[in-house]
Parts: sequence; C-alpha cells; structure tokens
Amino acid sequence: ASAMLALFIVRRNPKVDYRLLVAAAYLGLGCTWHAGLSGSATLLVATPDNFLIKAKLMDQVIPVSQTIFHPYNLILTIIIVVVVTILMALMHPRPEKAFVVKPELMNQLKLYEAPSKPTKWESPSDWMNWWPGFNIIVFIGVLVWLIWHFSTKGLSLTLNVINFAFLGLGILFHWRPWSFLKATEDAGKAVWGIVIQFPFYAGIFGLFKFTGLSVVFTNAFVAISNPQTFPLFVYWYGGVLNYLIPSGGGEWAVVAPYIVPAAKELGIGMGTTVVTFAWADMMTDMIQPFWAIAMLAVAKLNFRDIMGYLLMVFFVYFIITSLAFLFFIPNW
Repeated sequence: ASAMLALFIVRRNPKVDYRLLVAAAYLGLGCTWHAGLSGSATLLVATPDNFLIKAKLMDQVIPVSQTIFHPYNLILTIIIVVVVTILMALMHPRPEKAFVVKPELMNQLKLYEAPSKPTKWESPSDWMNWWPGFNIIVFIGVLVWLIWHFSTKGLSLTLNVINFAFLGLGILFHWRPWSFLKATEDAGKAVWGIVIQFPFYAGIFGLFKFTGLSVVFTNAFVAISNPQTFPLFVYWYGGVLNYLIPSGGGEWAVVAPYIVPAAKELGIGMGTTVVTFAWADMMTDMIQPFWAIAMLAVAKLNFRDIMGYLLMVFFVYFIITSLAFLFFIPNW
C-alpha cells in the first residue's frame, strides 16, 4: 500500500526526491507496525487458547489494552512518528540535487489496475465472477459478526478478529469477486517466501520447548540482566535476531519459550515483555532488505538506493528507543 501511495505522490509531485520518498514509504514497517493493530505478538497473546497458553507459558490472554493501547506504547509511537517525520523532511536534498524520476522511469511505474470487466458473459460463471452482490453479501456477513463480537465481548481484538475484518474490507473495496481473486493471486507471488518460513519457525519453537534449550536461554537472560536492564537486553537481542528471522510471529514463536520464563523469574510483567519484544522485532526491519523486495519491485529501485536514508533513520531511532527501554518503561 505504501508503494502505491509513493507512486501516486511522485506523479503529483515529480520534483520530489524519489529515493527519499520510497525510503519514507518503507518506514511504516521499520518504525511502527508492530506497535499497531497489525502487530503479530500483541494480537497472538490476546487470542484465546493461543500456542503460549497451550504450552503453559501463559495462563491467560493479555488484552490489547495492556499492549497496543497501553500509554507507554502509544506515547513512544507518537514520539517516533514525530521525530522520524521531521528527520525525513530535513534529509530532502536541494531541488537541484534531488533524484527526480525521469520520463522513461515514470512510464514504468504503474499503479494497480483492476481487471477489465468483460463486455458480455460467455457463461453463467462469468456473470458470477463479476457480480458485486457476492462481495456485498460476504461483507454484510462479516459486519454482522463483528458487531455481535464487539457487542458481546467488548474491545476484544485478536489476530483472528483483525484478519477477518481486513478480509471483509478487502472483499468490499474490490467490489467484484474476480477483482479480489486476481489481486490475491498477484499478492501471493510476492509473499510465498514468507509463507514457507512458518513451518520451520514452528519446528524451532518445538526444539526450544521440548529439548531443554529454553531453560538454558532463560538462565542466560536471568544471569546477565536485572529488572532494570531486562527490557533493554530483550530489545537489543530481539532486534539482532529479527535480522535473521524477519517475521514478527515467527520470531515470537522462537523467543517466547525462554523470554517469557525469564521475565517471570525477574518479576517483569507480560505487558512489558510483549511490548518490548514488539519494538525489538521491528527495530532492524528498516535495514532488512527482505521486506522491501515487493515494494522495490513496484518502485523500480534497488535497496542500495534507499539504504543511506534508512541507516540515518535507524541510528536516531535506535538511540531514542534504547533510552526509552532502559529508563522510561514501566513494569505492568
């Protein structure tokens, strides 16, 4: 979505520095995503009967009011958004030195185009593929369920609820079944490399849980940290590991078997632990080329074209967040 927005902006303002614009489009993933409504760990721990409860690492769910909507998380997110926005504006070069999009490159930059509706139906199935009534009916069903869910359970956001809501919105906004299916097919080509990783993460979780490795890592974290420094060490460790396991949910499955017991032994609350991990997981995303592949394919740039800007943001981001997790994070 951010790549599409960048293409829209550069068409409206062709004198903007294109490399800086694309770098800015990548920062939502690198700076704030896991602190928001799409955070994997925060939604997983809010989901009833999640894998941590089944593994007896947790005895109850952690609601989003204790993670996503906790004042610490909200305030830190606002600070990062303000600082990074100002920094990106300051890094824009003078007009004569800006990397502007040349006409030949502009012609290659294509916004998403929905498939064209046929002028006539070859068969009843063609009509069904293009009839918007199906999308409307499905969305109404999703909406009715969401209304029932929130009216009976309050603001109970879980991974399944968020996914279901976005599925309904995607079906509605595409309006016609074939448009939704085609967009899903195109998107799947860009994420197959991500999907194939998750069975391996599940296997790593099993290794830590059932071979005793989790006890070794738990003892190591307890030995090198105290209640004051534990969040900072988890933040740094998670950030480094994220470069090797570039998946929020996958990394959480790997580290939870020893991070959670270590936090309990040091008297650190689950809210603090999960929020710390969430920020750790996205710390190195902005300098991780894996997630940028799909966006750069759309933008027609290489990762090295935006890396300089991202490194500058990373250093500022790292200092602010490290101080926040050492001196200002409460225990809840």
